Amino acid sequence: MTETVDVPIIAPEIPAYAHPGDAGADLVSTQALRLQPGQRALVGTGVRIALPDGYVGFVVPRSGLATKHGITIVNAPGTVDAGYRGELKVTLLNTDATAPYDIEVGARIAQLIVMPISRAAFIPVETLPESVRGEGGFGSTGYANETRSLS
Repeated sequence: MTETVDVPIIAPEIPAYAHPGDAGADLVSTQALRLQPGQRALVGTGVRIALPDGYVGFVVPRSGLATKHGITIVNAPGTVDAGYRGELKVTLLNTDATAPYDIEVGARIAQLIVMPISRAAFIPVETLPESVRGEGGFGSTGYANETRSLS
C-alpha cells in the first residue's frame, strides 16, 4: 500500500500524477522559451511546497522528453529539502545536437517524487569492513566486449 503524506503547496497548477501508481507528479513550466541545441535554462514551475521533516523531494527528468527530444535535467535528481520554501525551478538541458526545443506555458517539464528519508549517523573509524566489491569503482564490474569477425 502506498503511503500518502500531506504537502502544503502554493502553485498556479498543482502537480498531478498521470496514472495510478506513478512515483512522480508532473511539474509544468510557467514560461515559454526555446532551448537551442546544447543550451540550458532555469525554468520556473511556480510551485512552492512545505515538505514535512523526514521527507525529501526529488525533481527528475521526464523519460518522454529525454527519449523523443533529448531534454534532460542538468542536476538530476534535483534535491528539495524539507526546509526549502522557494519556487521549484528546473535546469533543463537540450542535448540534441541539431534541433531546438520549444517549451510552452503549461508544458510538463519534470516530475516531483516525494520520499521519506533516513538520517545517517556518520561514525569515524580507522578501517572499514571488507565487502565483495571492495574498492572497485566505475566500471569495476566490467562490460561485455564482443568481437565479431567481418569475414
